[in-house]
Amino acid sequence: MSPATRSRSTKRSKKSAPTPSDRPFVAHHMVPRHEVLSEEETKAMLEALHTSPERLPKIFVQDPGLKTDPAFVKAREAGESMVGRLVRVRRPSETAGLAFAYRLIVSSSSGE
Repeated sequence: MSPATRSRSTKRSKKSAPTPSDRPFVAHHMVPRHEVLSEEETKAMLEALHTSPERLPKIFVQDPGLKTDPAFVKAREAGESMVGRLVRVRRPSETAGLAFAYRLIVSSSSGE
């Protein structure tokens, strides 16, 4: 026996997809929470970590993960420079419960 063939319409409905600017940014559930620290918190954290900013991993100012922090988005819209600040990345950990990683915001080659 052969399966019954169904006639399918070749016409597909054209839905107008929203342009990227129409949609607000929604982070994927796998993206860990990013929190941009203030300048004072950045200085205090560098002292607490006993390190210099050059020794920390870097993150570009255009990284989509930074958009998960409303304070970052608000500061960028206000024209505030974010280069040189630290970002605290919170990740769930099976052994530690909650793991923190710190990254330094740097500008990309295309500018801020």
